[in-house]
Amino acid sequence: MWQLYQFPLCPFSRKLRLLMSEKGIGYELWRENPWERRDDFLKMNAAVRTPVLHDPEKDLTLCDSRAICEYLEETIDNNPMIRGSSAERAEVRRLVALFDENFYEDVTSSFLLERMKKRLILRQSPDSKTLREGMKLAHEHLYYIDYLIDRRPWLAGATMSLADLAAAAQISVVDYLGGIDWTGHDQARGWYSVIKSRPSFRPLLSERMDVIQPPEHYGDVDG
Repeated sequence: MWQLYQFPLCPFSRKLRLLMSEKGIGYELWRENPWERRDDFLKMNAAVRTPVLHDPEKDLTLCDSRAICEYLEETIDNNPMIRGSSAERAEVRRLVALFDENFYEDVTSSFLLERMKKRLILRQSPDSKTLREGMKLAHEHLYYIDYLIDRRPWLAGATMSLADLAAAAQISVVDYLGGIDWTGHDQARGWYSVIKSRPSFRPLLSERMDVIQPPEHYGDVDG
């Protein structure tokens, strides 16, 4: 069985967990704090980043969430998450990159630093200015989700895709850390509520990160 090395608030691991659940792929969770730089983990992934997917029986190790997702799409036929015409598949990949790169850099990374790493690792107080800027940028990304959902049922088209999983994974981490304000984003909130209500999302909603607790609405599928 696959072994998935991750920590609860890694958005890229969350994306992969959602994909594997949606495709019905079994796996075991292995807790990995990449900032500890364990030698055994370094041997699996020189970049020292989560997620890492390892199959001990096949002696196969996969790194980088996008590379892993593409591998699973190519090898597991069940419930494809990158589908449609060439143009439609390109749109899925464009949006995956947008949320993996832009949303993460603009929003998620700031909240992970200020509200997780500074508390657990650096023993510092969060920077309120950085958090305010992160929330401002989160609004901009939510406006774009509003725009997309106004024009199609899911972010990349007519069906749920890896783009939806990538976006929901990033948002879920920021929401856990208290950085999402849904005011004025009814379309985005409705879309996210649908994603949250899926069976694949339930394990994420029940998982907690050490002493850091989420807001009360976090586990509410309607919240």
